Amino acid sequence: MFHPASVIFCHQANDTTRPNVEEGITLFSTLLNNKHFLITFVHALEQQKDFAVRDRCSLASLLTIALHGKLEYYTSIMKDLLVDLIDASASKNPKLMLRRTESVVEKMLTNWMSICMYSYLKVRTERSPERQFDSKRSALTRFFFSQETVGEPFFLLLCAIKQQINKGSIDVLTGKARYTLNEEWLLRENIEAKPQVEHFTNSLLNINVSFQGCGMDSLSVRVMNTDTICQVKEKIIEAFYKNLPFSQWPRAEDVDLEWFDSGSNSKLLQDLDNSSVMEDGRKKLNTVFHYQVPEGASLAMSMKDKKENTLERVKDLDTEKYVHLVLPHDELIETKKSHRHSHRKKVLPEIYLTRLLSTKGTLQKFLDDLFQAILSIPPDRPPLAIKYFFDFLEEQADKRGITDPDTLHIWKTNSLPLRFWVNILKNPQFVFDIDKTDHMDACLSVIAQAFIDACSISDLQLGKDSPTNKLLYAKEIPEYKKRVQCYYKQIQEMPPLSEQEMNAHLAEESRKYRNEFNTNLALTEIYNYAKRYRNQVVNALEANPTARRTQLHHKFEQVIALVEDNIYECCSEA
Repeated sequence: MFHPASVIFCHQANDTTRPNVEEGITLFSTLLNNKHFLITFVHALEQQKDFAVRDRCSLASLLTIALHGKLEYYTSIMKDLLVDLIDASASKNPKLMLRRTESVVEKMLTNWMSICMYSYLKVRTERSPERQFDSKRSALTRFFFSQETVGEPFFLLLCAIKQQINKGSIDVLTGKARYTLNEEWLLRENIEAKPQVEHFTNSLLNINVSFQGCGMDSLSVRVMNTDTICQVKEKIIEAFYKNLPFSQWPRAEDVDLEWFDSGSNSKLLQDLDNSSVMEDGRKKLNTVFHYQVPEGASLAMSMKDKKENTLERVKDLDTEKYVHLVLPHDELIETKKSHRHSHRKKVLPEIYLTRLLSTKGTLQKFLDDLFQAILSIPPDRPPLAIKYFFDFLEEQADKRGITDPDTLHIWKTNSLPLRFWVNILKNPQFVFDIDKTDHMDACLSVIAQAFIDACSISDLQLGKDSPTNKLLYAKEIPEYKKRVQCYYKQIQEMPPLSEQEMNAHLAEESRKYRNEFNTNLALTEIYNYAKRYRNQVVNALEANPTARRTQLHHKFEQVIALVEDNIYECCSEA
């Protein structure tokens, strides 16, 4: 979440064992802990045209890792850089500040929010007998929820979304489903045109499955006759492994599934085999219906021999050659038409809208609980970091004579809801060890958009041409807006924090993540940026009176000389 390139975790140590290199990196670490050097260093790099947004985000994340043990200092640097950003924005359009993540400090703020708000997602507590978790919470093996965290309602919402999607047919190749929140991912069944086709008979059946080597008794698993064999395998795997994190589950491609009929005969079930049929020039994936698997059938799953070559995932097959539930050409024609007539909104037939609304209604209680948890202040754990930062924003607005309440609302929204919560809503894999399917992602995008609309100061201008995904939660948005405004007001009314209180809180947050990251490798990566822009950094340090007075440019040159093992240069500058 911090570092997009993940170099901290894959970088191989090479010459960092040389004494000169270690000494140079240690000296560089000392410089990074000098406020005048670090701020000058960041500004110098950001002024370079080839220092792209990706570089800025990487540098911010590397600094977060390098300084995570000194969160008070990191916060001080972030605030100083934010003051510079506010000064630049105030002279243009202050409402646009923090709208994107294009500068080092904006990414630093994202990381800071992630660190400070993490405890509101998951809290370490002891498991007690009366709070044993059921299978829906099986992905939470390291952390257990307290009653005040956002994690539990979020996880239950994810479970509800998955359960609702799985209630109907899902096209394994396109990812589209009968039940969804997202119109673009809706499986549009042409029931009238194909009344006899098994695609559209959503009957469920129970099968009895044993899993060789799993150490568990056979289980009854519910599947659909439209399920491909891959989808059946995934449902069986989930039934057997639901109490383990998703990262420990076997893949559907790694297991075999065998069906035993009433006699002693058995048949290996596969998505594609000699029995597969052709439909409109495409090979049709085998389903439960294709094999005529009956209710109560006995099946056995086993791990494949590791020496066997595992085929590519079914969902990655070419839709020009294979088909599951729907042929893609009708949808492509509709897409092309919509592009030609983009000024006209394609009306969603009532039968499809009903299914969207049905899914929304099923999930509404879970969504309300989640939004309530996000926009509530736990009485025993008030969000000190948010109070501190929102007060900082109000102070900066006051200093610049910015009295428009909408501007402050936008700043706060861009800092917390849009910068942190929306990111979490769209990326639950940052919090839980779960499988986020493409369809789950599509549903979460609709939910995240509803949250974004709730935080906006603008009223939704909706009409018959508005996107269905916007119309879906139009009725709830006004109430959600009130919750957001109430939350901001409650934060504002909290007692102000002194610097000493905030520093103590930040120090405690730092201690929670001690030894979580490889600080030395982060320093090495930051040094690589310093080396790349050596001349520009030196010039910036020489142009800064405070930096020049404390000889920071000479110390920086000494770092370069030590790490690059240029003994002559190092000695000549000493």
